[in-house]
Amino acid sequence: MDIKFAYWVPNVSGGLVVSKIPQRTDWTFDYNAKLAQTAEQVGFDYALAQARFIASYGAEYQLEALSTVAALAPVTERLKLIAAVHPGLWHPGVVAKMGSTIDFISQGRFCLNVVSGWFKGEFTIYGEPWLDHDERYRRSEEFIRVLKGMWTEDDFHFRGDFYRINGGWVKPKPINHNPHPEIFQGGNSKAARRMASRVSDWYFMNGNTIEGVQEQIQEVSALARQEGRKVKFGLNAFILVRDTEAEAHAVLREIIAQADKEAVQGFGEAVKHAGASTRERQGMWANSNFEDLIQYNDGFRTGLIGTAEQVASRIRQYYEVGVDLILGGFLHYSDDLAAFGREVIPLVRKIEARRRTTEELVNV
Repeated sequence: MDIKFAYWVPNVSGGLVVSKIPQRTDWTFDYNAKLAQTAEQVGFDYALAQARFIASYGAEYQLEALSTVAALAPVTERLKLIAAVHPGLWHPGVVAKMGSTIDFISQGRFCLNVVSGWFKGEFTIYGEPWLDHDERYRRSEEFIRVLKGMWTEDDFHFRGDFYRINGGWVKPKPINHNPHPEIFQGGNSKAARRMASRVSDWYFMNGNTIEGVQEQIQEVSALARQEGRKVKFGLNAFILVRDTEAEAHAVLREIIAQADKEAVQGFGEAVKHAGASTRERQGMWANSNFEDLIQYNDGFRTGLIGTAEQVASRIRQYYEVGVDLILGGFLHYSDDLAAFGREVIPLVRKIEARRRTTEELVNV
């Protein structure tokens, strides 16, 4: 499988970095509709809409994710549309019905990203309980099992610790999937990795080094093999491509220099319990420093910063250790997303073609 490309939909205000540096991007629907059309024209495969419900760390305005991908469906043709949802704020039976409807509208392009954590405040303002870390992943696993059952069976029964389904179904069923829409999840903890191995199609990883990514892929793949399954892997990256390496790193330094320190520190305080509360002290943001938190999924760590050739080469290195998809965020979506598609994606494809040709000659 050739490596796939996705982008963070900027459906919340404030851009993809918690910095006061100007960002040529926008959160409105009209902007996002045009961006999605551009993205599929220049080679992107997926778009991921973020789930936010309250103003937090620069995200004063938010378009809800499921509604956003539903609205993007009729204005796009090829792009697969991923909506992020939070178990605890949504019932899986309702999401199964909404998802199958969006899938029907989009002719089979709906996907789901199941988010087990994020902000405690988004639960408490609605009066919903905030579960302990590992319990949130147990709930998410049940959530996914219900989704799959509702999408594939006509008389689905389920009795878990969090959900009960008594002969449920949805019609129309999702279309053109084998056997259901693709299900993504994130998380760095052991609980997240175990959950991915059992129920998820894709495992999203925070930004990381090649060595760190390889370790995660090897562990989750081994766990999945024990379950008789395979999991695909997506990697978060903040992408800065400029004419020279020096120019790209100068932009990065300026983003960091203009960081919204109060917001970054507030975010760090809000999420630091994510990894610390696990038995293994391992999880999202457990080892993130101040600079990592400026791009709130450690996107700088992936190192896709430099010239088009340098970034393409590094993407190929990630692919060689098992990454199946790059999830990109950009500083200036108005310019950078299209430029990445036109300049970097073709270079990655050329590298892939050369490698395949070389392998074929070796095997003759």
